Amino acid sequence: MSEQHLPGLDLVRLRDHLERVSPALVDGPLRAELIAGGKSNLTYLLRDDRHRWVLRRPPLGHVLATAHDMSREYRVIAALAGTPVPVPVVHLLCTEEEVLGAPFYLMDEVPGLVYRSAEDAAGLGPERARALSFRLMDVLAELHSIDPAAVGLGDFGRPDGYLERQVSRWFRQFESSRSRDIPGMDELQRRLAEHVPASQRTTIVHGDYRLDNTMVTADDRIAAVLDWEMATLGDPLADLGLMKVYWEIAGDIPGNPVAQAVSPEAGFPGMDELARHYAGRTGLDLTPLPWYTAFAAYKLAVIAEGIHFRYTQGKTVGEGFSHLGAMVPLLVGSALQTLLTLEAH
Repeated sequence: MSEQHLPGLDLVRLRDHLERVSPALVDGPLRAELIAGGKSNLTYLLRDDRHRWVLRRPPLGHVLATAHDMSREYRVIAALAGTPVPVPVVHLLCTEEEVLGAPFYLMDEVPGLVYRSAEDAAGLGPERARALSFRLMDVLAELHSIDPAAVGLGDFGRPDGYLERQVSRWFRQFESSRSRDIPGMDELQRRLAEHVPASQRTTIVHGDYRLDNTMVTADDRIAAVLDWEMATLGDPLADLGLMKVYWEIAGDIPGNPVAQAVSPEAGFPGMDELARHYAGRTGLDLTPLPWYTAFAAYKLAVIAEGIHFRYTQGKTVGEGFSHLGAMVPLLVGSALQTLLTLEAH
């Protein structure tokens, strides 16, 4: 496939736009490639004769309402510059859809490795895997310790009623992509809505925090947290619950196409130990964490179903989509079991 005609990226139109809004940015011809991984927004590596950037834009085809908001993603990354949370340097945001057919933003490439697969993590060994896991949790605790107003994000979300809105919002997201019957989905939504816990704190929430949404250096530091498309102000335990689902999913759902790097066999510690470390850093009470874990599995099921819907329409770009649909009923069943166990106690 020609670099000039990558799906969702027209280099001629892009170069014309960059010459117009930031003429000193580009030096030489533009070249691009689609970056592997990522089942949602499209991400490209962009190069000229001296620079390497990453360009992010929404997916092609069916897009869930309120998802894939480039302006929000750009804003939160820019706001976190200079904080203890490592993020890429962003250069520009374009909301003119005539350039690439959708809004996009441009940021510096961050050198490092994304641990996506078991093969990626195989060389770490238990000691490095353990240390990296605690660094990952420290960064999450740092994010949840930032005063949103102090970094210009005081109006980035509506904290009041955050969890209730999340439950209803993700159910609506599911309805917009409903193309088949998912046993237990309606019961799960009802049980989640009936047992919403009281939020202990309002923080910046990443919305999809996991190991493979970070860039890691050769000496195992977290160089950048990536993929902020779902960031908002809300309940920090929503991030921890989702991270727990991702952390444990490899053992629960064999063959899943996401979060494959983390496993006890590779030396990664259990999430219960990591959660205790997080609680020590943040002072949060983790008693209601099972509800957040169930909600996270529900949310992930909705995301997977939306991508499965696009896949069945031939609207996905890249590989790794064919097994996502099979994950949905397994995630729903796991979430229901977690809630029933919580309610029994």
